[in-house]
Amino acid sequence: MLDKTYDAKAVEPRIAKAWEETNAFAAGAGSQPGAESFAIVIPPPNVTGSLHMGHALNNTLQDIMVRFERMRGRNVLWQPGMDHAGIATQMVVERRLAERQIHRRDLTREEFIDKVWEWKAESGGMIFNQLKRLGASCDWSRERFTMDEGLSQAVLEVFVTLYKEGLIYKDKRLVNWDPKLLTAISDLEVEQVELDGNLWHFRYPVEGRSYDPLDPSSYITVATTRPETMLGDTGVAVHPDDERYAGLVGKHAVLPIVGRRIAIVADEYSDPEKGTGAVKITPAHDFNDFEVGKRHGLALVNVLNIDATINIKDNDDFLDGVEKTSQREAVWERLHGLDRFEARNLVVQLMEEGGFLEKIEPHRHMVPHGDRGGVPIEPFLTDQWYVDAAMLAKPAIAAVREGRTNFVPKNWEKTYFEWMENIQPWCVSRQLWWGHQIPAWYGPDGHVFVAKTEKEALDEAVEYYLAVDTPWRDWVKDQLENYEPGKILTRDEDVLDTWFSSALWPFSTLGWPEKTKELETYYQTDVLVTGFDIIFFWVARMMMMGLHFMKEEPFHTVYVHALVRDKHGAKMSKSKGNVIDPLELIDEYGADALRFTLAIMAAQGRDVKLDPARVAGYRNFGTKLWNATRFAEMNGVKRDADFRPEDAKLTVNRWALTELTRATAEITAGITGFRFNEASAAAYRFVWNLVCDWYVELLKPVFAGDDEAAKAESRAAMAHVLDEIFKLLHPMMPFMTEELWAQTAGEGAPRETLLCHAAWPTPDFEDSEAAAEINWLIDLVSGIRSVRSEMNVPPAATAPLVLVGANSATRERVARHDPAIRRLARISEVGFAEAAPKGSAQIVAGEATACLPLGDLIDLKAEGARLEKELAKNADEVARIEKKLGNPQFVAKAAPEVVESEREKLDELREARARLGEALARLREAG
Repeated sequence: MLDKTYDAKAVEPRIAKAWEETNAFAAGAGSQPGAESFAIVIPPPNVTGSLHMGHALNNTLQDIMVRFERMRGRNVLWQPGMDHAGIATQMVVERRLAERQIHRRDLTREEFIDKVWEWKAESGGMIFNQLKRLGASCDWSRERFTMDEGLSQAVLEVFVTLYKEGLIYKDKRLVNWDPKLLTAISDLEVEQVELDGNLWHFRYPVEGRSYDPLDPSSYITVATTRPETMLGDTGVAVHPDDERYAGLVGKHAVLPIVGRRIAIVADEYSDPEKGTGAVKITPAHDFNDFEVGKRHGLALVNVLNIDATINIKDNDDFLDGVEKTSQREAVWERLHGLDRFEARNLVVQLMEEGGFLEKIEPHRHMVPHGDRGGVPIEPFLTDQWYVDAAMLAKPAIAAVREGRTNFVPKNWEKTYFEWMENIQPWCVSRQLWWGHQIPAWYGPDGHVFVAKTEKEALDEAVEYYLAVDTPWRDWVKDQLENYEPGKILTRDEDVLDTWFSSALWPFSTLGWPEKTKELETYYQTDVLVTGFDIIFFWVARMMMMGLHFMKEEPFHTVYVHALVRDKHGAKMSKSKGNVIDPLELIDEYGADALRFTLAIMAAQGRDVKLDPARVAGYRNFGTKLWNATRFAEMNGVKRDADFRPEDAKLTVNRWALTELTRATAEITAGITGFRFNEASAAAYRFVWNLVCDWYVELLKPVFAGDDEAAKAESRAAMAHVLDEIFKLLHPMMPFMTEELWAQTAGEGAPRETLLCHAAWPTPDFEDSEAAAEINWLIDLVSGIRSVRSEMNVPPAATAPLVLVGANSATRERVARHDPAIRRLARISEVGFAEAAPKGSAQIVAGEATACLPLGDLIDLKAEGARLEKELAKNADEVARIEKKLGNPQFVAKAAPEVVESEREKLDELREARARLGEALARLREAG
């Protein structure tokens, strides 16, 4: 016997344990012989991570597809794993060491890495346990980690192969540099922070003219938010069509404080409408300036150390072509070694003292910060390893253009193309200790040898150095006599960008570079579920690497889900205090309620506005199903193995079985079409609106009656419908449905399989006449109930019903369903007439009009006054919000979520006005 209430806290751990003990989610579990594969690789969460609402949405959608395809008999693999998250993990461990007054550099590299592995063993698997609480049906026995041995071999294979193909190389370019963490970081690890600052306007004297602050022809004015970088200026750019500077193009300015001649060049990067129209060019400290510098052959002058202190003394690039004077050297001495922001203040002071500061303007602007280090990053000129992303991108672009991989929603393809078609070399080296160390070794003369092992690199080095008579030939020979590792070659200290190993995820997790059975079976994978923010960093790179090494796209579909926001539409953030913890919602409402909420709100291209009240509402949906199952149990409903839908005789059962076929088709189409909200909504309508609200009510008289044949059929039919409901809801609500599946098996009649391995419903029963008849009854009763509610008819009051214009078929329907109409619609009697009785509200009922005389039940005049008052109040509120939304200043200045909230209120008010208007019109007709 089912408990009176469903206890998620007790049931969910027990069901999870049953799944684990039976290895229910192992690759291929429950599949049909020779079945087609279906594979998804989990977007690997960071080893430092814990479950947040984005994970909850992402993994719920993956699990819906995985459970659905497993029930369809396919050979399913949902591959789990974690990312080593280089910089994030290193920071966690460094902070732990700092609590004990230990700095990373106090340890050897090997000792530090041992500490990271200790931390990973201690707390690295937390998020997997949280995903299991959500119900994620991964093959947990196949868990992979981007730093495990197999994946590390894949990384080596890829790096060495790309190097030998000329697609990996070392170059000096600008990177995002974190001066606190002392490493290059990716664009994804850069966050823009809006800050109040200044715009400093500096006068640069024109070469050959006597500088006079009062004579604009003697200088060119530039503006900057970073005065300290002027020390590295090597040019000034003006727009080619800017007539103000036409006479200066091709000439030079002289850089104050430094004395460097810098070219005045014409370049479209300069905006004539912005500031003075002249832009200082610092190619070594600005990404745009770097490109301008390349176009015009400007020198690259780096004036910063790796910790963002000033480096100009004995800096050959800084001093190149600059005439030293005692005055200048005194200034350089003051600047050298200063922190960049201290140097900024001194540069401004020196420019003002020299008469070169024109003005200072307050300026609010975006400043890029490292999301881990928390300090402004610097575009920094340094030697790094790069992948020729432009070459690898070509087949990846073609794969999407030609439809071999599709984005859902399709509009994200535009984002993909914009980035891929303008792709820059991919910097893959990081100045960290935690990660895949770059397999490159340097000889005594700096020559690089890239190989999978030091032995292979040494073999190449010996061949290189001994092949010809070089200054190093004899030295290498001597070192080989008593060789020890590291004696001839020195390994590159850098590690690879985390995204490098993640790019190999769809095939490295399946055993590549070995030719494994899993690789043969599950590659190409089917669907990738991801957020839009990593289309560039992960999706595109998986496409490039998959096509290059596997000669096939890693997946045929990329489903891009939206953000989960708070109920007002605001992005969740700790600073706003609006972060919703999915684990807290699971604790309070159960995993099924959270999963169903996320699924039914996951409309393509629309952000999820999550209100915990919605989760509570969908917990009630589960309660409704539980109660309907208890009702069935209490009325003797039991499975009948011999039941066939086509044998049902009662119209109500044939209707329910027909609606089951229709709902199954909708839910199946929704899941296969990645319209998870439509699939969930179809399940909700069928289960709550049709089965729980109507099928249960319509069967009550059958179960209470004396017709044993009707009872037996209805019990078998309802058991069949409930069984199919458990299957249909299982992908969205796995815990409760698995529990109901087991509990309704019947004494001594265990299920042949767990629900997660049961066959997905494929009903084809259709009785359109039975469906039309019962749906007519439902529409009639619903219409009457709606009118009673709108007109404030007392719930206990009964009223007569008069049908006008009813044909013989409708009259026969009324006769068959007279008891149900009276009971469900609170009707005292049903009659027929040629015209509507006076004082009656009217509703359409097929070809007839259903009239509900109200004169004896309510005060028509008082009710009319109430409705008119409600309409007036509604009109005032509509006018107020329309005025607010019509104010351009409000729309421009208010937070987007506030504007959207007001628009939603307006829509709700307009809908309410329409309902009130209909009720008033009915009342007037009745009067």
